[in-house]
Amino acid sequence: MDEKILIVEDEKDIARLLDYNLKKEGYRTVLAHEGSAAPLLAAKERPRLVILDLMLPGLDGLEVCRRLKADAKTASIPIIMLTAKGEEADKVLGLGLGADDYVTKPFSVKELLARVKAVLRRSTAAAETLEIYRAGDLELDCSRVLALVKGKPLEITAREFELLKALMVSGGKMLSREALLEKAWGLDASLEVETRTVDVHVGTLRKKLKSEGKRIITVKNYGYRFENK
Repeated sequence: MDEKILIVEDEKDIARLLDYNLKKEGYRTVLAHEGSAAPLLAAKERPRLVILDLMLPGLDGLEVCRRLKADAKTASIPIIMLTAKGEEADKVLGLGLGADDYVTKPFSVKELLARVKAVLRRSTAAAETLEIYRAGDLELDCSRVLALVKGKPLEITAREFELLKALMVSGGKMLSREALLEKAWGLDASLEVETRTVDVHVGTLRKKLKSEGKRIITVKNYGYRFENK
């Protein structure tokens, strides 16, 4: 498991409790103790999930939720709200703003972890339905034929898009140049086509992917594979 979770909680004891138990389950964590820091941190870190307290100094949780859902870079990130017992109206409002679930304080750590797993599972299923693939800061949106790094669209050709898609959906398996010609170019591997074409396109694609280009690994004398972790 290598999923990053942003914890937005001003109560230090609760923040430490969440941080410890999430790390124990194998998640990576990022902490924010003020609401005003959360939107920028979420846009920068691109976590898979945000655990968001409603009662925060500066910017309250509802406003943080509103801003996260209004920003294209963070709108798809699921949110679990932490609420106090008497905040029923805020729960309803938060869910109306796009939050995915809520947990009432004081909460059971076991229950919270179960909610985290459930929300991440739903989020992953929804992304697969929409054919959205993610790895680090790279996102491939097949429904919109769009590749993004850190939320910013990349200027890549249709051929480069198909090449990247073939690599990302392979699940880390090595793909030969012939296989990539077939998947991205639609060319029969038996045809006499220069496989060097694949190398040229991979080189260009790596440059356009910038920091994420290193995920395309050369398998000497064979082909390429994509590093998802």
